[in-house]
Order: sequence, then structure tokens, then C-alpha cells
Amino acid sequence: MNPRPHPDRSHDADAHVPLDGLAQVGSETPVGRPAQPEETAPTCVYLASDADSGFTVGEAIAVTGGETDTR
Repeated sequence: MNPRPHPDRSHDADAHVPLDGLAQVGSETPVGRPAQPEETAPTCVYLASDADSGFTVGEAIAVTGGETDTR
């Protein structure tokens, strides 16, 4: 499972995106900025927890900042 399918401002994103392109990461989303790790982490914790997500099967949970077409 990739816990960060959408661009965020993690150190990984900073290391792999050229500096001139970093300013554009997330700018196309309705919120107009990249996700912060603390905004995507609760979804990862939910999915990793059998107590909370044990009945969630085969679902795509989109944490996209309002972007609806993530193809």
C-alpha cells in the first residue's frame, strides 16, 4: 500500500521533485496546495487498524484535496 498516493510536502516529495517544479505540486487541486503528511496520516492509520477498518473491504479512499479525477 502506498500511503501517499497524492503529492504531499513530505521529505520524499522534496527529494524527488525538482525545485522549479516543487512550487507546482498540489496547485491543481481545489485546495491549491499539496497535502501535509498529518492530513493523510489518519487515513493510513484507519486502514492499518483492524479495530476501525476491519469491515472496509475493496474500497478506494481518496484523500485528494478535492481533486475528483486522479487518473
